[in-house]
Amino acid sequence: MAEIRNSPDDQSRPVEEQVTVVIPAYNEGITVAEIVLEVKQALPQARVLVIDDGSTDATAESARAAGADVISHPLNKGNGAAIKTALRAISGGYVAVLDADRQHDPKELPKLLSFLKDYDLVVGARSFADGEGSRLRTAGNLFLRNLASFLAEQQIMDLTSGFRAFRHSVACRFLHIYPNGYSFPSTSTLSFITAGYNVLFVPIQVRHRPTLTESKLRPFRDGFRFMMFILRVITMANPNKIFFPAGMLMIVAGIVLTVRNLILFAQFSGGTVLFLAGGINIIFFGLILDQFAALRLQERDKN
Repeated sequence: MAEIRNSPDDQSRPVEEQVTVVIPAYNEGITVAEIVLEVKQALPQARVLVIDDGSTDATAESARAAGADVISHPLNKGNGAAIKTALRAISGGYVAVLDADRQHDPKELPKLLSFLKDYDLVVGARSFADGEGSRLRTAGNLFLRNLASFLAEQQIMDLTSGFRAFRHSVACRFLHIYPNGYSFPSTSTLSFITAGYNVLFVPIQVRHRPTLTESKLRPFRDGFRFMMFILRVITMANPNKIFFPAGMLMIVAGIVLTVRNLILFAQFSGGTVLFLAGGINIIFFGLILDQFAALRLQERDKN
C-alpha cells in the first residue's frame, strides 16, 4: 500500500532501532565529507557507511577523514551494486540511503526514519516543478512514474528518488532483484509495493547540485533501463497486468480488421487470424506466468 503524507507532528519520535545511513559515492570527493558531517549532526547515534564505488579521486579518504566507515569497490559497478554491498555488510535495523552530491538534506533523515515504526519503506518524494533537471528528464520521470503507478495499481509520487529509508530485513528479501545500476530506486519501490509491504511517500526539498559535480544519469540509456526494470518487476509479481491488456488489444484489433475485411472484401485474411490467435495466446501465457508468480511469492513468504 503506497501513501503520501506531509511532515508529521510526531517527526521527532525517537528511533529505537539501530540506524545505518548508506551513502553510495562515485568520484564525489568534493562533497562526500560535507554530507557525512551533516548526517552525523542530524543522527549522532547512527552509523554512516560510505560505499566507494571504484572512485578515481579522494572519495574514500575524504569520507574516512569525516568519520564514516568506508567499503571500497575495486571498480565501478553502479549505484545499485553499492547499495547491495551495504545491505550485505549491515546486520539489521533501519537503513537510510541518500546521494553524496548534496542534493538531499540530511536534516530530513529523522523525518523519514520516524515513519518506519508503521511503514516498511519511506521514500523522499521530490517536487518536479521545483527540480533542477532538464525538461526532457522531468518528462521522462513523469512518464515512468505514471507507467509504474498503472502497472503497480498504486499511486507512486516519485519513482526514482534515491533518498529513502527502509527496514533492512525486508529490503534483503529482494537482493536478487535489485539491479547494479541506477534503477535501484524504482526497482526497490516496485518490489515493496507489489509484495504488499507498506510504502509511504513524504515530500522533501531538493538542494542544488554543486557546479563542480554532474549527474551520472543519461536520459535515453538509463530511461530505457528504468522502463525495462519496471516491466521486469511487474512481470514477476503481477504478469496479467501486462499480458492481459496486450492480449486484449490484439484481439480487439483482430476483430476490427475482421469486420473491416468482411464489409469491404467479403473475406477473411491471414493477418486478422494471426491477431486473434496471438492475442489469445498472450492471455493464456500471462495466466501461466501468474501461477508461477503466485508460487514464487508463496515460497518466499515461507522463508
